[in-house]
Amino acid sequence: MELHHEFTVPVAVDDAWRALLDVERIAPCMPGATVDDYDGKTVTGSVKVKVGPITVTYRGTAVFEEQDESAHRMVLIASGKETRGQGTARATVTGTLAERDGGTAVSVRTDLTVTGRPAQFGRGVMAEVGDKLVGQFAECLARRLEEPAERTEPPEPVEPLQPVQHAQPGQPDPVQPVQPVQPVQPVEPIDLLRTAGPPVAKRVAVAVATAVLALVFVRIRRHRHA
Repeated sequence: MELHHEFTVPVAVDDAWRALLDVERIAPCMPGATVDDYDGKTVTGSVKVKVGPITVTYRGTAVFEEQDESAHRMVLIASGKETRGQGTARATVTGTLAERDGGTAVSVRTDLTVTGRPAQFGRGVMAEVGDKLVGQFAECLARRLEEPAERTEPPEPVEPLQPVQHAQPGQPDPVQPVQPVQPVQPVEPIDLLRTAGPPVAKRVAVAVATAVLALVFVRIRRHRHA
């Protein structure tokens, strides 16, 4: 399916171009996405999608096939596979930037192919969900672009390392202090039902219910023939 989205950000086109290529900076604005590694061309990571009680995680890569700075045009090819299933996702994303009213208009065209459970919703639902996700991304990106590039606050003081204590001969080693570990905040998955809104959610719920009933019917038939 082909999807087209547009949004604007309140910065000059050159600043917006650099920001969109700064994957690590804008990664928190990508709903459901986690970036594990980025070498300037290839992004490795995962995307979580939630459909009712079901959460699907796609792991894969995204490669910048084109980065035309003079034309402000980029092409990204992404592909992933379910970590617990046979479903796949592949997308060719073409983004173009243009000056508009002192800001930057971003046009994104996506050629998306999805197999597995999310594929049952069809183009209409995926387009509406995509509109809202792009809107969330644009709002988050605009806020980040308005932040200063460098922090002006002085850095927090760092506690000096404590020397390692050694026991005297014939005595047990003293217990060394354990440094606290900061917990890692889990990434919230893209909730298709909540993101789609009530009208679309009803259609999605019907599709899910139909799929569940079909699965139960098939299992009953298999049990009877067993």
